[in-house]
Amino acid sequence: MIRREDGRLVVEGAITLVNVTALLAEGLGMIDRDCVQIDLAEVTEADSSAVALLIEWARAARRAGRRIVYLNLDNSLRSLVSLYDVGELLPQRH
Repeated sequence: MIRREDGRLVVEGAITLVNVTALLAEGLGMIDRDCVQIDLAEVTEADSSAVALLIEWARAARRAGRRIVYLNLDNSLRSLVSLYDVGELLPQRH
């Protein structure tokens, strides 16, 4: 689930193969500002599909002339980003 809070999008719960398609669609519908901050502090579980999701949101934002900044990636998600060597595709603010 994704909710708007204080000018950012907050992703809640797991991002796994089970729900990534629904999250993709939900997020794409919410990327509607010039700069979108996506807060991942409330993500409880993530697998490799989460990395693909973040990349696709970033690509979609670029195609629309918008920018995404990811906030609060936990250590496990950072490890996956590092493992797949895609950090340059995912703008982050700590």
